Amino acid sequence: MKKKILEVLLGFAIAGVPSLQAAKSIDDLVREALEKNPELNFYRAEIAAAKGGLKTVRTPRNPEFNAEAGYKNTRDNSGNGSGEGGTFALSANQTFEYPGRIALRKAIAKGDIELAELHFEQFRTTLAARVRTLAHTVLIAQEKSAAVHEVANRFQTLTDVLAQREPAGVTPLLETRIVNGNALTLGRQAREAALAVKTAIAELNQLCGQAATTALQVSGDHFGFNPTSLDTLLNAARTNSFDLRIREAELAQQGAKVALSKNERYPAVAVGPYYSQESATDKEQRVGIGFSVPLPLWDRKVGDIETSKAREQQAQASLLATEREVERRVAQSAAILQAKREEIDKWQDETVAKFRETAELADRNYRSGAVPISIYVETQKQYLEVIGAVHDSKKDALQAALELEILTGLTLSKGEQQP
Repeated sequence: MKKKILEVLLGFAIAGVPSLQAAKSIDDLVREALEKNPELNFYRAEIAAAKGGLKTVRTPRNPEFNAEAGYKNTRDNSGNGSGEGGTFALSANQTFEYPGRIALRKAIAKGDIELAELHFEQFRTTLAARVRTLAHTVLIAQEKSAAVHEVANRFQTLTDVLAQREPAGVTPLLETRIVNGNALTLGRQAREAALAVKTAIAELNQLCGQAATTALQVSGDHFGFNPTSLDTLLNAARTNSFDLRIREAELAQQGAKVALSKNERYPAVAVGPYYSQESATDKEQRVGIGFSVPLPLWDRKVGDIETSKAREQQAQASLLATEREVERRVAQSAAILQAKREEIDKWQDETVAKFRETAELADRNYRSGAVPISIYVETQKQYLEVIGAVHDSKKDALQAALELEILTGLTLSKGEQQP
């Protein structure tokens, strides 16, 4: 019965890892995501909409045509009719903006395009980093799952050995219970590792524009990291950070809006020809040029100017806050990367190999009765803990490095290609 339970647990854990096909490198996945991710179309549409706005502000207002038709009846002071007839008037006018206003509107529209393009590039960079993170998550989870299965197989084989022994007191029973308990724990760990693989693959597929259930195999190794000083990272972030560039563009655009609100205190002028004709008594015709201009007596755009200035102050405050936030994130990520790199340097490949050999040695000697069950179980646990610690350090270092790449625009991962 115990053997059957272990077989079911191990079978479930192994079956939890999907059949992987169509191996793709991490760089291939990044390129595929940057080509096929459906969310990119949203940002492309934003850029197209901003360009349409620029065309709108460049286009002058349409001229206005006015027509009037009526009837005229004239009488003298005695009330006697002197004539009657039809009247009509035609006029057309074109509105001309105050000098500089169109240029300011163009500057604001170009700012919208710049912001849309920055958001697009920011999304592409973030998308590439997310794909790399998920791809390495798959690799790490697969390696961890393989280690768990390796130890679980030992406990499975040991269960078979213990089942063949004749019970001789309490000790064999307790040892069997210990083995079964650890087998259950390993089954849970295997299921968690398999679930991590499934979840990461499903998200990877969707980021690459594929169905979540598409079979996928990720190929690649954990790469190292290029050493970079904190000052270099901070200087690069001040220049390349998307968050800062977006806030700077918003501040420049808000400055143009302040200037536009001030310019709009002065009215636009409408100028155009007119023609009218009356035929009540004598036939009378009039031709000329007219113009109209609103008188800025009550609305001097004071409210609009105050609002735009307040928005500009908000943009300045947001820029300063973002500068501090970017510096903090760079410093934190750099510290995490440095700490995790030091941990990785301590956990060399030969260290993992030594713990694997120790676990195998404990397994052989326990079967021959040379070591007690406590040492056997502890060596297997230590092997898995070392594997987990190494993989966690690599994962944390990778996430910190990719965060720094997003913030600084630098390439910190060896062997990595820029999107």
